[in-house]
Amino acid sequence: MSPASMSGKTCIVTGANSGIGKETALGLAQMGARVVMVCRNSEKGEAALDEIRRESGSSQVDLLIADMSSQASVRLLAEQIQRKYPRLDVLVNNAGGAALARTISADGIEMTLATNHLGAALLTLLLLDLLKASAPSRIVNVSSSEHQSPTRLDTNDLQFERRKYSAVAAYRQSKLLMNAFTFELARRLAGTGVTANCLHPGAVATNIWNPDLLPPLIGKLMVALVKQFLMNSKRGAAVSLYLATSPEVAQVSGEYFVKLKPAKSNPLSRDPKLMAEVWLCTAKMISLPLA
Repeated sequence: MSPASMSGKTCIVTGANSGIGKETALGLAQMGARVVMVCRNSEKGEAALDEIRRESGSSQVDLLIADMSSQASVRLLAEQIQRKYPRLDVLVNNAGGAALARTISADGIEMTLATNHLGAALLTLLLLDLLKASAPSRIVNVSSSEHQSPTRLDTNDLQFERRKYSAVAAYRQSKLLMNAFTFELARRLAGTGVTANCLHPGAVATNIWNPDLLPPLIGKLMVALVKQFLMNSKRGAAVSLYLATSPEVAQVSGEYFVKLKPAKSNPLSRDPKLMAEVWLCTAKMISLPLA
Protein backbone atom coordinates (compact mmCIF):
# COMPACT_ATOMS: atom_id res chain seq x y z
CA MET A 1 0.00 0.00 0.00
CA SER A 2 1.53 3.32 -1.00
CA PRO A 3 2.08 5.96 1.69
CA ALA A 4 -0.31 8.32 -0.11
CA SER A 5 -3.16 5.81 -0.47
CA MET A 6 -5.26 7.54 2.21
CA SER A 7 -4.58 11.04 0.92
CA GLY A 8 -7.66 13.24 1.06
CA LYS A 9 -9.41 10.99 3.58
CA THR A 10 -10.36 11.91 7.13
CA CYS A 11 -10.03 9.28 9.85
CA ILE A 12 -11.01 9.40 13.52
CA VAL A 13 -9.33 7.16 16.10
CA THR A 14 -10.56 7.09 19.69
CA GLY A 15 -8.21 6.18 22.53
CA ALA A 16 -5.33 7.39 20.38
CA ASN A 17 -2.78 8.50 22.97
CA SER A 18 -1.28 5.05 23.61
CA GLY A 19 -1.18 1.41 22.55
CA ILE A 20 -3.10 0.18 19.52
CA GLY A 21 -4.93 3.49 19.08
CA LYS A 22 -1.72 5.47 18.89
CA GLU A 23 -0.17 3.05 16.39
CA THR A 24 -3.37 3.10 14.31
CA ALA A 25 -3.33 6.90 14.22
CA LEU A 26 0.36 6.89 13.29
CA GLY A 27 -0.16 4.34 10.52
CA LEU A 28 -3.03 6.33 9.02
CA ALA A 29 -0.99 9.55 9.17
CA GLN A 30 1.91 7.83 7.42
CA MET A 31 -0.50 6.81 4.63
CA GLY A 32 -1.43 10.45 4.07
CA ALA A 33 -4.78 10.64 5.86
CA ARG A 34 -6.00 13.55 7.94
CA VAL A 35 -6.13 11.94 11.36
CA VAL A 36 -8.26 13.12 14.26
CA MET A 37 -7.01 11.68 17.53
CA VAL A 38 -9.58 11.46 20.32
CA CYS A 39 -8.05 11.25 23.80
CA ARG A 40 -9.38 11.60 27.33
CA ASN A 41 -6.29 13.18 28.87
CA SER A 42 -5.13 16.42 27.23
CA GLU A 43 -1.53 16.18 28.49
CA LYS A 44 -1.05 12.63 27.23
CA GLY A 45 -2.93 13.51 24.06
CA GLU A 46 -0.67 16.47 23.29
CA ALA A 47 2.44 14.33 23.85
CA ALA A 48 1.12 11.62 21.51
CA LEU A 49 0.08 14.25 18.94
CA ASP A 50 3.60 15.71 18.86
CA GLU A 51 5.13 12.25 18.54
CA ILE A 52 2.82 11.17 15.70
CA ARG A 53 3.34 14.41 13.80
CA ARG A 54 7.10 14.01 14.18
CA GLU A 55 7.23 10.32 13.21
CA SER A 56 4.79 10.61 10.29
CA GLY A 57 6.08 13.94 9.01
CA SER A 58 2.45 14.99 8.66
CA SER A 59 0.89 18.21 9.87
CA GLN A 60 -2.59 16.78 9.19
CA VAL A 61 -2.99 15.28 12.64
CA ASP A 62 -5.44 16.89 15.06
CA LEU A 63 -6.41 16.27 18.68
CA LEU A 64 -9.84 16.39 20.29
CA ILE A 65 -10.43 15.75 23.99
CA ALA A 66 -13.35 13.60 25.12
CA ASP A 67 -14.25 11.12 27.82
CA MET A 68 -15.90 8.18 26.06
CA SER A 69 -17.62 7.11 29.30
CA SER A 70 -19.56 10.39 29.42
CA GLN A 71 -22.44 10.75 26.99
CA ALA A 72 -22.38 14.54 27.29
CA SER A 73 -18.70 14.51 26.36
CA VAL A 74 -19.33 12.18 23.40
CA ARG A 75 -22.16 14.40 22.16
CA LEU A 76 -19.92 17.46 22.38
CA LEU A 77 -17.21 15.55 20.52
CA ALA A 78 -19.63 14.66 17.72
CA GLU A 79 -20.68 18.31 17.43
CA GLN A 80 -17.03 19.40 17.18
CA ILE A 81 -16.34 16.83 14.47
CA GLN A 82 -19.42 17.79 12.45
CA ARG A 83 -18.50 21.46 12.71
CA LYS A 84 -14.82 21.08 11.83
CA TYR A 85 -14.69 18.28 9.26
CA PRO A 86 -16.73 18.26 6.05
CA ARG A 87 -16.23 14.52 5.54
CA LEU A 88 -15.50 11.36 7.51
CA ASP A 89 -14.08 8.32 5.73
CA VAL A 90 -13.07 6.10 8.63
CA LEU A 91 -14.17 5.89 12.27
CA VAL A 92 -12.04 3.60 14.45
CA ASN A 93 -13.69 2.97 17.82
CA ASN A 94 -10.63 1.87 19.75
CA ALA A 95 -10.99 3.42 23.22
CA GLY A 96 -11.66 0.92 25.98
CA GLY A 97 -10.69 -0.43 29.35
CA ALA A 98 -11.76 -2.53 32.33
CA ALA A 99 -12.95 -1.06 35.63
CA LEU A 100 -11.44 -3.11 38.45
CA ALA A 101 -14.35 -2.49 40.81
CA ARG A 102 -17.95 -1.72 39.90
CA THR A 103 -17.81 1.98 39.16
CA ILE A 104 -20.59 4.25 37.95
CA SER A 105 -20.14 6.76 35.12
CA ALA A 106 -21.40 10.36 35.11
CA ASP A 107 -24.57 9.00 33.47
CA GLY A 108 -25.17 6.42 36.21
CA ILE A 109 -24.00 3.51 34.05
CA GLU A 110 -21.48 0.80 34.93
CA MET A 111 -18.13 2.16 33.73
CA THR A 112 -16.87 -0.68 31.50
CA LEU A 113 -20.22 -0.83 29.71
CA ALA A 114 -20.29 2.96 29.38
CA THR A 115 -16.78 3.24 27.95
CA ASN A 116 -16.34 0.13 25.82
CA HIS A 117 -19.76 -0.17 24.24
CA LEU A 118 -22.09 2.77 24.81
CA GLY A 119 -19.54 5.53 24.12
CA ALA A 120 -18.54 3.91 20.82
CA ALA A 121 -22.15 3.23 19.83
CA LEU A 122 -23.25 6.79 20.62
CA LEU A 123 -20.37 8.39 18.70
CA THR A 124 -20.99 6.11 15.72
CA LEU A 125 -24.69 6.85 15.53
CA LEU A 126 -24.21 10.61 15.96
CA LEU A 127 -21.71 10.59 13.07
CA LEU A 128 -23.70 8.26 10.83
CA ASP A 129 -25.08 11.01 8.58
CA LEU A 130 -21.55 12.33 8.00
CA LEU A 131 -20.29 8.82 7.26
CA LYS A 132 -23.15 8.24 4.81
CA ALA A 133 -22.52 11.57 3.08
CA SER A 134 -18.83 10.61 2.71
CA ALA A 135 -19.49 7.07 1.42
CA PRO A 136 -17.77 4.80 0.70
CA SER A 137 -16.76 4.96 4.35
CA ARG A 138 -15.89 2.53 7.11
CA ILE A 139 -16.61 1.88 10.79
CA VAL A 140 -13.99 -0.23 12.57
CA ASN A 141 -14.74 -1.46 16.10
CA VAL A 142 -11.87 -2.85 18.15
CA SER A 143 -13.27 -5.83 20.04
CA SER A 144 -11.50 -8.77 21.69
CA SER A 145 -11.45 -12.55 21.58
CA GLU A 146 -12.59 -12.30 25.21
CA HIS A 147 -16.12 -11.78 23.84
CA GLN A 148 -16.16 -15.51 23.05
CA SER A 149 -16.39 -16.53 26.73
CA PRO A 150 -19.98 -15.63 27.78
CA THR A 151 -22.46 -18.46 27.18
CA ARG A 152 -25.44 -16.19 27.80
CA LEU A 153 -26.18 -12.49 27.84
CA ASP A 154 -28.57 -11.12 30.45
CA THR A 155 -29.87 -7.92 28.87
CA ASN A 156 -31.88 -7.29 32.05
CA ASP A 157 -28.71 -7.01 34.15
CA LEU A 158 -26.06 -5.48 31.90
CA GLN A 159 -24.86 -3.28 34.77
CA PHE A 160 -24.24 -6.06 37.32
CA GLU A 161 -26.87 -4.72 39.68
CA ARG A 162 -27.98 -8.25 40.63
CA ARG A 163 -24.96 -10.31 39.61
CA LYS A 164 -21.67 -10.19 41.48
CA TYR A 165 -19.36 -7.77 39.63
CA SER A 166 -16.25 -9.11 37.93
CA ALA A 167 -13.88 -6.89 35.93
CA VAL A 168 -13.21 -9.72 33.49
CA ALA A 169 -16.91 -10.56 33.08
CA ALA A 170 -17.79 -6.89 32.53
CA TYR A 171 -15.06 -6.55 29.91
CA ARG A 172 -16.12 -9.73 28.09
CA GLN A 173 -19.75 -8.63 28.11
CA SER A 174 -18.88 -5.18 26.73
CA LYS A 175 -17.06 -6.70 23.77
CA LEU A 176 -19.86 -9.18 23.12
CA LEU A 177 -22.28 -6.24 23.05
CA MET A 178 -19.96 -4.39 20.68
CA ASN A 179 -19.92 -7.31 18.25
CA ALA A 180 -23.70 -7.86 18.32
CA PHE A 181 -24.24 -4.13 17.82
CA THR A 182 -21.73 -4.05 14.93
CA PHE A 183 -23.51 -6.88 13.11
CA GLU A 184 -26.92 -5.27 13.55
CA LEU A 185 -25.51 -1.90 12.44
CA ALA A 186 -24.00 -3.51 9.34
CA ARG A 187 -27.37 -5.08 8.50
CA ARG A 188 -29.07 -1.70 8.78
CA LEU A 189 -26.37 0.03 6.72
CA ALA A 190 -26.66 -2.36 3.76
CA GLY A 191 -26.76 -0.37 0.53
CA THR A 192 -25.53 2.90 2.06
CA GLY A 193 -21.86 2.52 1.16
CA VAL A 194 -20.90 2.50 4.84
CA THR A 195 -19.34 -0.72 6.15
CA ALA A 196 -19.11 -1.82 9.79
CA ASN A 197 -16.74 -4.52 11.03
CA CYS A 198 -15.19 -5.53 14.33
CA LEU A 199 -11.90 -7.21 15.16
CA HIS A 200 -9.65 -8.94 17.63
CA PRO A 201 -6.23 -7.24 17.52
CA GLY A 202 -4.40 -10.22 18.98
CA ALA A 203 -2.90 -10.66 22.45
CA VAL A 204 -1.31 -7.23 22.71
CA ALA A 205 0.79 -5.77 25.52
CA THR A 206 -1.29 -2.65 26.22
CA ASN A 207 -2.60 -0.95 29.35
CA ILE A 208 -5.56 -3.34 29.44
CA TRP A 209 -3.17 -5.89 30.95
CA ASN A 210 -3.43 -4.37 34.39
CA PRO A 211 -1.65 -6.16 37.26
CA ASP A 212 -4.18 -4.70 39.69
CA LEU A 213 -6.67 -7.30 38.47
CA LEU A 214 -4.67 -9.79 40.54
CA PRO A 215 -3.15 -9.74 44.05
CA PRO A 216 -0.30 -7.12 44.10
CA LEU A 217 2.90 -9.19 43.97
CA ILE A 218 1.45 -12.09 41.98
CA GLY A 219 -0.22 -9.68 39.57
CA LYS A 220 2.93 -7.75 38.77
CA LEU A 221 5.02 -10.88 38.30
CA MET A 222 2.42 -12.62 36.13
CA VAL A 223 1.80 -9.61 33.89
CA ALA A 224 5.54 -9.01 33.48
CA LEU A 225 5.94 -12.67 32.46
CA VAL A 226 2.89 -12.75 30.17
CA LYS A 227 3.88 -9.52 28.40
CA GLN A 228 7.06 -11.21 27.15
CA PHE A 229 4.86 -13.42 24.98
CA LEU A 230 2.49 -10.70 23.75
CA MET A 231 2.82 -8.78 20.51
CA ASN A 232 3.62 -5.09 20.59
CA SER A 233 1.08 -2.37 19.82
CA LYS A 234 2.39 -1.81 16.29
CA ARG A 235 1.61 -5.40 15.34
CA GLY A 236 -1.66 -5.17 17.26
CA ALA A 237 -2.76 -2.21 15.12
CA ALA A 238 -2.35 -4.20 11.89
CA VAL A 239 -5.94 -5.49 11.79
CA SER A 240 -7.42 -2.04 12.52
CA LEU A 241 -5.30 -0.51 9.74
CA TYR A 242 -6.24 -3.31 7.34
CA LEU A 243 -9.97 -2.81 7.90
CA ALA A 244 -9.60 0.97 7.72
CA THR A 245 -7.60 1.12 4.50
CA SER A 246 -7.39 -2.09 2.46
CA PRO A 247 -9.20 -2.18 -0.91
CA GLU A 248 -9.69 -5.93 -0.31
CA VAL A 249 -12.33 -5.23 2.36
CA ALA A 250 -13.91 -2.15 0.81
CA GLN A 251 -17.20 -4.01 0.27
CA VAL A 252 -17.01 -6.29 3.31
CA SER A 253 -19.38 -5.51 6.18
CA GLY A 254 -20.77 -7.26 9.24
CA GLU A 255 -17.69 -9.40 9.87
CA TYR A 256 -15.42 -10.17 12.82
CA PHE A 257 -11.74 -10.25 11.85
CA VAL A 258 -8.80 -12.06 13.44
CA LYS A 259 -5.34 -11.94 11.82
CA LEU A 260 -6.68 -10.08 8.75
CA LYS A 261 -9.30 -12.75 8.04
CA PRO A 262 -13.01 -13.13 8.87
CA ALA A 263 -13.47 -15.39 11.88
CA LYS A 264 -16.35 -16.90 13.85
CA SER A 265 -17.80 -14.58 16.45
CA ASN A 266 -19.57 -15.83 19.57
CA PRO A 267 -22.85 -17.39 18.30
CA LEU A 268 -24.74 -15.14 20.72
CA SER A 269 -23.56 -12.08 18.79
CA ARG A 270 -25.03 -13.53 15.58
CA ASP A 271 -28.44 -14.38 17.03
CA PRO A 272 -30.91 -12.07 15.18
CA LYS A 273 -33.19 -11.83 18.21
CA LEU A 274 -30.33 -10.92 20.54
CA MET A 275 -28.86 -8.48 18.00
CA ALA A 276 -32.21 -6.65 17.90
CA GLU A 277 -32.43 -6.72 21.69
CA VAL A 278 -28.91 -5.30 22.07
CA TRP A 279 -29.79 -2.57 19.56
CA LEU A 280 -32.87 -1.55 21.56
CA CYS A 281 -31.09 -1.74 24.93
CA THR A 282 -28.28 0.40 23.56
CA ALA A 283 -30.71 2.97 22.15
CA LYS A 284 -32.44 3.23 25.50
CA MET A 285 -29.19 3.70 27.46
CA ILE A 286 -27.86 6.39 25.11
CA SER A 287 -31.26 8.11 24.77
CA LEU A 288 -31.45 7.84 20.99
CA PRO A 289 -34.76 6.94 19.31
CA LEU A 290 -33.65 4.15 16.99
CA ALA A 291 -36.26 2.42 14.84
